[in-house]
This record gives sequence, C-alpha cells and structure tokens, in this order.
Amino acid sequence: MRPISEIADSIGIPAEHVIPYGNYKAKIHVDAIKSDGRRGKLILMTGMTPTRAGEGKTTTTVGLTQAMAQLGHKAVATLREPSLGPIFGIKGGGTGGGASLVEPQDEVNIHFTGDAHAVASAHNLLSAITDNVADRGKIPGFGPQNITWRRVVDVEERALRQIVTGLGGPNNGPIRESGFDIVTASEIMAI
Repeated sequence: MRPISEIADSIGIPAEHVIPYGNYKAKIHVDAIKSDGRRGKLILMTGMTPTRAGEGKTTTTVGLTQAMAQLGHKAVATLREPSLGPIFGIKGGGTGGGASLVEPQDEVNIHFTGDAHAVASAHNLLSAITDNVADRGKIPGFGPQNITWRRVVDVEERALRQIVTGLGGPNNGPIRESGFDIVTASEIMAI
C-alpha cells in the first residue's frame, strides 16, 4: 500500500495542502483547488441500486477510478466516512468489494477521519440547546411540542427511531415524543 503523501505528490497536490490522518489517509485543504488553469472532469456518484452481489456506489466509484487510471488519466476518488450501521450488519462495510477495495479497510470502516463523530456531537449539542430553550420558555410560543429536530446516532438502532424523552420527573426535561436518525442523514453533515 502506498503512503498517502506519495499518492498526493503523484497527482500534483503540494504537501502543504495535505492534512494527514496517519500514513494512508488524508484530507486535502480547500486551498488546493486552483481557481485558474485547467480543471479536470467530475463524475458524481449520488445513488444507485446495488446488485445482488453488493456492488454499489463505492465499488462502482473505485472501479471507475481504477479504470481511468489504467487508461493513463490522473484519477482520484473521494469518499465519505461510511456509516457504522451497515458495517456491523448484513451489508458489510463501505470500502467496496472484489478488486475495487479501499484500503486500509479497518480504518476506513471504523471512524475513518472522525467526521461522523464530530457531526453527531454538533447535531446532538444543537438538540440539547433546543430542548433547553423550549423547556425554559425563552422564546414566546415555542415549547417542547414544537420541536421537530431529532437526535442522531451512527449505528442504525431500530429501538431508538421513536422514543419518549423526559421520563423521570421535571429535572429530566419535558415529556415528549422524539427519536434518533442516522448521522449521515443529519443536516449538519452538509455543512
């Protein structure tokens, strides 16, 4: 496996724009995007129905990138952090399959660069603030019954899709229906 610094150098990304996460993963600083000069082509894989064998978005993306590189093009695939739910379920991880794998699989599948955890923390902090403001009556006409913002968790937990919060007395907040969504569905993920 080639170090990420070597890969970045081979496609012309200056070292000062590479933010390493160990030897094999990195983020690329936004300043690496050139506003002048020639730009490459973009293929955006937004969704598809996987085959019965499990070839989906990641496998297709990695396979296309490998094919473009084989044809002599500078080709790069950028992937988001996979959800933990499918990793522990029947679908398996989010690193492709067959000869179209992203390595190191274990690091990519389990927390990659930590973005999903950061998004979940920010999202759930907003949930706590919203509950607190509603409970204290700081905004006229806005109470717990008006809250539609749900919390998020990275593992698909069916038992948490619909819940009742605030049980156990007034110190635990108002009683209301709520639930958890998966982190990748969070609006914070788009920011």
